[in-house]
Amino acid sequence: MKIAILGYGKMGQIIEKIALERGHNILLKINQHNIDELNIENLKKADVVIDFSTPESAKSNIILSIDANKPIISGTTGWLNDYKEVKDYCIKNDGTFLYASNFSLGVNLFFELNKNLAKLMKKHQQYQINLTEIHHSEKLDAPSGTAISLAEQIISESNIKNKWTLNSENSDEELKIDAQRKGNITGTHSVNYKSETDSILIKHEAHSRDGFAQGAIIAAEWIMSKKGVFSMHDVLFSS
Repeated sequence: MKIAILGYGKMGQIIEKIALERGHNILLKINQHNIDELNIENLKKADVVIDFSTPESAKSNIILSIDANKPIISGTTGWLNDYKEVKDYCIKNDGTFLYASNFSLGVNLFFELNKNLAKLMKKHQQYQINLTEIHHSEKLDAPSGTAISLAEQIISESNIKNKWTLNSENSDEELKIDAQRKGNITGTHSVNYKSETDSILIKHEAHSRDGFAQGAIIAAEWIMSKKGVFSMHDVLFSS
């Protein structure tokens, strides 16, 4: 594949490394220093676009890629207030778009575990839920997209909470996300159900960013020749 990378920072560089190891070519690398090269003409030369940019530029990057008739994989978080608009635009224009809050294969398996556990805990409301995420101090958004996905899964699959909140106290209606920023931690997410008698803890800890990059490349390989709006669940579990 010929790949265009939008957002050639730390993640973009790791994506490049993994892509080259898998036999692909990097056609375009966009960062703040060459933003003028980001146009439809250049995107049309690529087979697929991978976006790990900023919350401010994700929406326009995705729309531009759809306009160029190129499938786009986005792992940028912090822009999801515009997700429905982008999804509708993709469908209307017969585009190809895949968003994931986290491309790690392990995290996406963790998502499935989280959903199933939430279903099991639905009838056991003596347990209080705590959701914690820890990331490096340079991460721009809080809570993480992964933490939001975990929280929304818990809310959807159980009747325990109605909505999530950031760094507030737990209440009967609200699920608190404790977002911590410190050191150079790649990413740790944990969901803890605690009662007076015991606790049930599930946890995912990323050891490096390579897993995120590998998942993004696998998603890009999978999405070629497809049309529509997809998720990592489609990549991992569709036939």
